[in-house]
This record gives sequence, structure tokens and C-alpha cells, in this order.
Amino acid sequence: MTGRFEGQVAFVTGGSRGIGRGIIQSFAEEGAKVAIIDINEEALGEAAEELKAQGYEVYTKVANVVHAEEVEAAMEEVVKTFGSLDVLVNNAGILRDNLLFKMTDSDWQQVMDVHLKGSFNAARAAQKHMVNNKYGRIINISSTSALGNRGQANYATAKAGLQGLTKTLAIELGKFGITVNAVAPGFIETEMTKITAQRIGITFDELVKASVKNIPVNRSGKPADIANAVAFFADERSSFVNGQVIYVAGGPKD
Repeated sequence: MTGRFEGQVAFVTGGSRGIGRGIIQSFAEEGAKVAIIDINEEALGEAAEELKAQGYEVYTKVANVVHAEEVEAAMEEVVKTFGSLDVLVNNAGILRDNLLFKMTDSDWQQVMDVHLKGSFNAARAAQKHMVNNKYGRIINISSTSALGNRGQANYATAKAGLQGLTKTLAIELGKFGITVNAVAPGFIETEMTKITAQRIGITFDELVKASVKNIPVNRSGKPADIANAVAFFADERSSFVNGQVIYVAGGPKD
């Protein structure tokens, strides 16, 4: 690895498993000090142990992105511990899939709170430190579902909303040396997609095979594929790339 993030601090929400864990691994391998907040205490502990065993500096805290005060407190601790906050990745997310006529108020609100309110809380807390430093990278994890997906009225709406938030923050924060971009994954093999397989009543292998049929590169995605795109946006040399959404889905998306 090139160590292009040497001396930087990367903060990832929901970073203990899946895509978030892959992003954290990528930053650590390229020299960054990494910080993870998550509500899954067990997975958080496992991630911390794995990273420390590899010799990386890591901060972890059980915190819920829906609660602004918890996010702000974690960021203050990270800045005190590591000295700065250079990259924020808004990755925390949940699924509450259902067809519209079956979707409850709770199904809708929980997804909005975690994806949209959570990303707003984290971005608002992070920008204070980034503005002071006149430098920052904020990367929001959207989804190809933002273009519409059966059974995901809540999730698709939230992920589309994240793209609007991305473009607006890019306009507001650009003059402070802060860029804001989004990565929209397609089918990625994670715990979350395993839950999707269970929901629709098929094995995970069957879901993977069915998904690959519609992917031009003829394979499913891995967390490392998303981490590569995040790293591009986070790179100091990507300072003229701002307010963009890149679909990482093995083929073109409208």
C-alpha cells in the first residue's frame, strides 16, 4: 500500500462489519488512524481486536448515529486522542424492507432516522473540526436502490435523500477545503444482503447467483470494491471532485 492517508484520521459510522469494516481496513492499511462508532458492541470489539492485532491505531465507541450528542462526544474524543478528523464516512444503515401496503410507520421512520438523520448528525459534528482545519473529506454511502427498488420504499427514499444531502453539503463546504461525495454500491456480499436472502426465502448462494446474472462484470461485489471508491474520494489529490455520486455496481446505472 502507498500510505496515502499517513497522518490522517478516518471516522466511519457503522464500521464494525460489512462495507464499513472493509472501508476501515483500507484506511488503516494506507496509514490512517481509524475510528469506528457502532451500536453492535460485540462486532465493534471484534473489529478493534483484529485491527490492533495488525498493529493499527483504532478508536471504537458504542454510539448511535441517531443521537447527535453521542456522535458529537465520540468525535470530540477522537480529535483529542488522535489530533484531527480528516475523513468522515457515513456508512451506518439498517434494512426494514417490505412492500408499501405492509410497511409500518416504524419501518419507515427507523430507516429515515439511521440513514438520513444519522448522516446529518455526523456531518454537522464533523464539519466543525474540518472547517477549523480548512480540510476534510465527507463520503456518504448511498445505494443503487436510490434509483428505486421493489420492497424498499423507505430505504430507496433514504438513499436518494443522501444524494441530495451530498450535493448540498458539497456546495456549502467546498470553500473550506472540504469535499462531499457519495458512493452508491450495487449488490455487495455482506451481512445485510444475507438478511435480504432470508427475507425473500432463498439461500444466500441463490441470491448471489441470481444477482450476478444481471451484473455485466459477471461477479458480485465485495466490501473492498466500495472501499476503493471511498479511498478515491478521500484522497487529498481528489480535491476537484466534489458533489459527485459514483455507482459501484459492476455496470452502468442511470
